[in-house]
Amino acid sequence: MNSLNEYMLIFRYEPTNEEPTKEQLEEMEKSWGNFIEHVAMQGKLVSTHQLGFDGKIISADKSLSDGFYISEGQTLGGNMVLKAESIDDAVVMAEKCPILFMGGTVEIRNIVPM
Repeated sequence: MNSLNEYMLIFRYEPTNEEPTKEQLEEMEKSWGNFIEHVAMQGKLVSTHQLGFDGKIISADKSLSDGFYISEGQTLGGNMVLKAESIDDAVVMAEKCPILFMGGTVEIRNIVPM
């Protein structure tokens, strides 16, 4: 077996002011739970994080603002670190991510130890 490398999946989505229904929330939670469980059952889950909606932004000039960064209509929703033999294998796992079915994106990046 080849050695496994770590990759970060970065989840982005378009924020909306619409509140999801209770049923939609339950379906999203179930989808995410299934996705995370599938990766974990393969022994390839390192960590995963969902980001909240409270935030601060510090700019290069040290100015501070409330909120979170939105670029090209999307914001960062969370991440997952997983192990895979290659970036192509990480892509195969990422293709099942629920954020894609919600119109979001997944960016896959290799992790370089510091």
